[in-house]
Amino acid sequence: MDKTFSSDEIPLADLLRRAESGSLQLPDFQRGWVWDDTHIKSLLASISLSYPIGAVMTLETGNADVRFAPRPLEGVECEPADPDMLLLDGQQRMTSLFLALKSQRPVPTLDLRGHEISRHYYVSITASINSNLDREEDAIMSVPEDRMVRSDFGRTVKLDLSTREKEIAAEMFPLDIILDSGKTLVWQTDYLKANNGEMAVQLDKWMRFYAEIIKPFTFYQVPVIQLDKSTTKEAVCKVFEKVNTGGVTLTVFELLTATYAADDFNLREDWDRRSKEFEEHELLDELQETEFLQVATLLSTFERRKNTIADGKFEDKAPAVSCKRREILRLALGEYTKWADSAMDGLHRAARFLRGEYLFSRKDLPYASQLIPLGAIFGVLGEEAETFQNRQRLSQWYWCGVFGELYGGSTDTRFANDIQDCVAWLSGGEAPRTVRDAQFQAGRLLTLRTRISAAYKGLYALQMKFGARDFQTGSQIDSDSYVDQNIDIHHVFPRKWCAANGIKPNIARCIVNKIAMDARTAKLIRGLAPSTYLQKIQNVQGMDLHSLGRVLRSHDIDPIALQNNDFMSFFNARFESLIQQIERIMGKSVNRGADGDESPFARALGVGVVDNLERLIASGEGETLEFKSTGIKELHGGKKDPRIEWAVVKSLCGFLNSDGGTLLVGIGDDGSIVGIEHDFPFLRSKNTDGWSRWLMDLVESKLGSVSVTCLKLRFAAVSGRTVAQVDVKPSVVPIFARDAAKRQVFFVRASSSTRQLEGSALLVYQTNRFRQS
Repeated sequence: MDKTFSSDEIPLADLLRRAESGSLQLPDFQRGWVWDDTHIKSLLASISLSYPIGAVMTLETGNADVRFAPRPLEGVECEPADPDMLLLDGQQRMTSLFLALKSQRPVPTLDLRGHEISRHYYVSITASINSNLDREEDAIMSVPEDRMVRSDFGRTVKLDLSTREKEIAAEMFPLDIILDSGKTLVWQTDYLKANNGEMAVQLDKWMRFYAEIIKPFTFYQVPVIQLDKSTTKEAVCKVFEKVNTGGVTLTVFELLTATYAADDFNLREDWDRRSKEFEEHELLDELQETEFLQVATLLSTFERRKNTIADGKFEDKAPAVSCKRREILRLALGEYTKWADSAMDGLHRAARFLRGEYLFSRKDLPYASQLIPLGAIFGVLGEEAETFQNRQRLSQWYWCGVFGELYGGSTDTRFANDIQDCVAWLSGGEAPRTVRDAQFQAGRLLTLRTRISAAYKGLYALQMKFGARDFQTGSQIDSDSYVDQNIDIHHVFPRKWCAANGIKPNIARCIVNKIAMDARTAKLIRGLAPSTYLQKIQNVQGMDLHSLGRVLRSHDIDPIALQNNDFMSFFNARFESLIQQIERIMGKSVNRGADGDESPFARALGVGVVDNLERLIASGEGETLEFKSTGIKELHGGKKDPRIEWAVVKSLCGFLNSDGGTLLVGIGDDGSIVGIEHDFPFLRSKNTDGWSRWLMDLVESKLGSVSVTCLKLRFAAVSGRTVAQVDVKPSVVPIFARDAAKRQVFFVRASSSTRQLEGSALLVYQTNRFRQS
């Protein structure tokens, strides 16, 4: 590889002359000048002692592919000109030296407390030639803008250097003329004239001062590393960051701002205008400039690759889709202006999509970085991505990323895969790698305790998406109630109760024991046993037992377990419900052990099921609970009866379209234990496995495959007979039952019965119930 740099020593005076003429300038991405007074005095002392001050680095201009907008060094006043060199490293040193030695104006700097001050710099002739004195502390001095040093709160003038005569009398040489031989000679002449009859002494002092101070400044050589014009933009930026390790990392936005400025395009102004529009969305109001550039770069490189393949190139020869730093730096101005609006549109669509997933603020986003590929996908597809089917697929992709916890590390490659995979998938291709790669371990629920975890925040949103209700209004939580009621994550069994009842802190703090709850209710229940605070909620809200039960069930809480302060049964049931939610949204099974005993109370689950089931039966039928004696057999006639099956379908459909609920099969209307054994003679496998397959086949054929994912079936032996408990989650989409004539029929729960809706009533209900699905 050819060498792309050279090194040399250039006189300080020559470098400052180049800066003064505009031949040497700064690239516009260089940040402002910030050195303080102490640093400047130390730098001047080092040069007077011929100490090294470090090398500076420059870039030769003239490469059409590496064009940065230039700007003069601070304090330089020159006619606009194209520079021959850009200063990459050494800005603070060169600017300090130009202002102090060349500009002949007060130097704007900072004192030790960071306050802005203006200073002129002098060197004491007497102190500088005294080898026993410290050059920095005793010889170099900065004085205020009016050249007077005061004490006693400004009332006494200690040193007055406001005229040439007073400078000479104090033997203080102004450093802002030291590189101007003409002005130095005039000052020298006036100094020697003021000898007071001691010319020999004065001349000797001056000659020593010239040798000690003026000569080192005049002949000082600065090591310069010069990158030649063949250096690539990526190399320039990498080198700049390597040599500026003491500062803040230079962003690609700053680099592109300087690049685009060379073509009279102000990227900063363009971003400021766009960011004001993003402020209207809580999910986008903290979007960073670089994130926006990543979306635009994904769109640009995606089109470039697609067009190249369309032109006949093999895929392995086509340019890659990417939004890595290097690729962003290659984003030409024409490409940016072409794709910036599409990136904006895609991000706005992405924000609306995420609100539909019940993510309302940036702090609640499991991965803020997932906005980037999502915005790019919507940027490519626009309205095409917003069909019902495509939104369902994007939802699966999104939640697979969250619960697979796939965006916590290096993500640039995954972003590139996402836009290609998802666009292909939504156009009929195979599932994306993110969907295929995602895995969730059931035991992970026990370790999700804080918002640090993406899956923790994901489950919080998922509870609201799947119908969690507000404790104050009883209505499903939406974006308005989320803000108005100050919804946040709170414990179901308070930590104080858990500590007093032997529940381990790590179990009490995990997501299984937390729900989305308004601040007022959280304050009301603080520290109380559930049985106590449930009564308080009823009293304060004027809420009947069934209404409260509906709210609790919407959070996957077993009301009976909560009323009985039964943490074990509550935890087991909710653990399984959350697993079911995750499987439903990911479209795949979670990873479980052979015994499925990840819950710490799983081994006691059988006892808990029976106890809870008996309490449930005793509570009687209601809006979220219904009994059926059998699922197949008509007890009086003793035969298989399709009307019995249809009654099961109707009840399940009603629960799905309403707030969910529980169907108990094997229980008579009066609460008597009948048992599903009556159905076994009509099954291929005459046991609970056969009954389970019959129910799932019935549901899939009559209610569709989506409904199957909303059901949880378990069996328990009560009084020597088997009862089937079917827990039903509310559906996020309308569910229609297909009757014997294959007509689409819509059912809802009303009070303790199931009713059919038609016509305008159906339209109004669907609009209200599923408006955010």
